[in-house]
Amino acid sequence: MNVLITGGTGFIGSHLARFLHKKGENVTLFDIEPDLGLVDDIRCELGLVRGDLACLSDLLSAVKNNKVEIIYHTGALLSAKAEKYPVAGFRTNLIGTFNVLEAARLFDVEMVIFPSSIAAFGEGVSNPVPNEAYQRPTTMYGVAKVAGEILGEYYHRRFEVNFRCLRLPSVVGPGRGSGGASAYSTLMIEKPARGKSYQVYVGQNSRMPILYIKDALRAFSGLQKADEAKLKRRVYNIGGISPTAGEIAESVRRHVKGARLEFNPDRGMQEIVDSWPEALDETRAREEWGWVVKYRLDDMVEDFVKEVRSFGG
Repeated sequence: MNVLITGGTGFIGSHLARFLHKKGENVTLFDIEPDLGLVDDIRCELGLVRGDLACLSDLLSAVKNNKVEIIYHTGALLSAKAEKYPVAGFRTNLIGTFNVLEAARLFDVEMVIFPSSIAAFGEGVSNPVPNEAYQRPTTMYGVAKVAGEILGEYYHRRFEVNFRCLRLPSVVGPGRGSGGASAYSTLMIEKPARGKSYQVYVGQNSRMPILYIKDALRAFSGLQKADEAKLKRRVYNIGGISPTAGEIAESVRRHVKGARLEFNPDRGMQEIVDSWPEALDETRAREEWGWVVKYRLDDMVEDFVKEVRSFGG
């Protein structure tokens, strides 16, 4: 199938591109500032469009010219940057999602898959957070994710766009940058695996749900293949696992001899992380399309370290 991945050279987009390319899909990456480092070995086998999510004509051209059948809309300005630059966050994350859905409507794209986030929930929710829990996000990133979910549901109801959404926890894996407040969950594994020290910017008791990138790819694939007749909603929580930062550190020290991790909480980052729920209830995904997490904490850390050391991440 002809696949377009927005934010295609980012962390999730690049891993998804590699995953889909391996399955024989015809993959085109859409990005405003392409950095092909994570897909350098297959870059000649991928399409690439330089474009701005906030510019509808850029998306229309990409979808039309590549005869796109499925859009994976992973493009976004991450939480910390969206807080610092709210106008840019609004343009990229909210207007960008509207433009993706409008392009899908105009060109009869078969499916749009959108990763939402734990940031879609705010403080005061129960843990684990039910799939249909009240959403009151406290960050621009979270506000845009909620708007994206609602827009997708509207386009499905009004125009029959086959919109499917994964509400993801923090995704952990090689190659993730430091742009989001949740990035500590990746960096405190990747840095020691590369022989580097790392200062963790949240406290040891900070807890949030995380998901290994290989499980995230399984979730994307599972929802894409799910039988429409069995889906009772358009948005699904994916819970993953919910360790504290201290528990991640303990696992890293078990798998990386001499790992150098220090905790030095940053108030701004801590406030963002504290605004998110500690766990998500993924019952609906399990019941309606068979989702089951594979990588627990030690499994994830062990595989992550092996990937970094064997292949350079």
